[in-house]
Amino acid sequence: MITKTNRNKDRERRHDRVRKHVFGTADRPRLDVYRSNKNIYAQVIDDVKGHTLASASTLDKGVSGTTKTDQAKSVGKLVAQNAMKKGIKQVVFDRGGYLYHGRVEALADAARQAGLKF
Repeated sequence: MITKTNRNKDRERRHDRVRKHVFGTADRPRLDVYRSNKNIYAQVIDDVKGHTLASASTLDKGVSGTTKTDQAKSVGKLVAQNAMKKGIKQVVFDRGGYLYHGRVEALADAARQAGLKF
């Protein structure tokens, strides 16, 4: 019997596969990205303690942009600024099972330009 695949389940499967190798520590936390249809969220996470160290999303007040890609760039810049305030300069990038393309790539590039190294 042929069944229809569920995109979100496929993404979660890819994310689990990536998470086997990507792990955030206190020295180099994980920059995690979640993308919904309307918004994009980014968190800097210390996986050893299980704490979120910095975060940003399109729901924050400092985010601007007319297109979703422009908003993702603004979120990348904002999460990098929040991380730099906490003394975090290096992170491991976790694309969350999404393709490194479009909004995810724009967020990553903006975070790099704002000073995060990954």
